[in-house]
Amino acid sequence: MAALKTIGYIFAAILIFFGVLFIWGSFSAQGTPAWIITGAISVLIGFGIIFLASRKPKAESVIQNNTTLNVELPSDVDIERFKCQDCGAQLSMDNVKMVAGAPMIDCPYCGAAYQLSEKPKW
Repeated sequence: MAALKTIGYIFAAILIFFGVLFIWGSFSAQGTPAWIITGAISVLIGFGIIFLASRKPKAESVIQNNTTLNVELPSDVDIERFKCQDCGAQLSMDNVKMVAGAPMIDCPYCGAAYQLSEKPKW
């Protein structure tokens, strides 16, 4: 897209340059009124190309992708007895987040953050 804009600016500069030369040349002894018209049209087209090249494209509709993450807690975790290790506050599944592939607990009461670890069953 940037290359197309650059080409547009260069083409517009050439049109404006030659349009000014035609207008300037029409005031010489050999100049004709047709040169003024040709030069004016060339300059107008050049500025039109600059206007079109400088416009920003319309923003396309934003596509939202929703990802659902199911957290499988290690071993047998009883959600009804799920408590913070530091303060003992009752926690819910909303307090469990996956960080770098590991389940992390964020306690809203004491601010503790720790990794959920699987305790041996024996």
